[in-house]
Amino acid sequence: MKNIKIIAIDVDGTLLNSKKELTPKVRNAILKAKSAGIKIVIATGRPLSGVEKILTELGLNDQEDQYVVCFGGGVVETTAGNVLFEKKLTYDNYLDLETISLKLGLHFHASAPDRIYTADRDIGDYTLYEANLVNLGISYRTPAEMKDIPIIKCMYVDEKDLLDQKIADHKPFAHLDDKITFTKTAPFYYEANPKGVSKGNALKFLCHKLILSSENLMAIGDEENDLSMIKLAGVGVAMGNAVPAVKEAAQRVTSDCDHDGVAEAIEKIL
Repeated sequence: MKNIKIIAIDVDGTLLNSKKELTPKVRNAILKAKSAGIKIVIATGRPLSGVEKILTELGLNDQEDQYVVCFGGGVVETTAGNVLFEKKLTYDNYLDLETISLKLGLHFHASAPDRIYTADRDIGDYTLYEANLVNLGISYRTPAEMKDIPIIKCMYVDEKDLLDQKIADHKPFAHLDDKITFTKTAPFYYEANPKGVSKGNALKFLCHKLILSSENLMAIGDEENDLSMIKLAGVGVAMGNAVPAVKEAAQRVTSDCDHDGVAEAIEKIL
């Protein structure tokens, strides 16, 4: 545990409680870890704009020697916004994904670094929720108008029961498996990233840049998109509210997000 130099922390359901709050106990534990020389890396499906308030609370914002993994691993950047790694979806990828949404009758949107785009005139409730959560505006664009827009990831967003019903059979998505990674990241989110994009691969890139190994990494998360970093890390920690697959892959299970699980995990290594 003394070899831990980086702690990578997921945001929703991990760093933040179910009310989307950063509790004083979690904040203080992170500040103590920083004081001990441990680098804190937020690893999230959100863009930088969606974590700037959190970074400010933790004293990590607007710095060239502090890092954040955004869009589920699609972007690695400094907290000052200097992009070190980025992998985008192609326009053809977008068209294929959009077509699936039409066939299945699911709300769908595409995320660019600075905006959310949807071809649904009747904008989905969870597209509005996501835009508010990550502090990005929404633009209506037809598929033809999306050709020159940089797309980092796409999301199928709908009511849990409907989404689960539609993705239970993978056949509509299977023809894209060699190009796209599909991941359930929340009860109402099914995300599509370029093949090879994951939080684990993004952190592997960052560790290499910082001349560290995965043994120097501790990762804390709760959802399927956290699995790759949990498996990569020298110490993988699952939240008490984590999905079963994450708990099975983790070396340790901490308390849930409403009982300061992140603080508990950090205090153990300190």
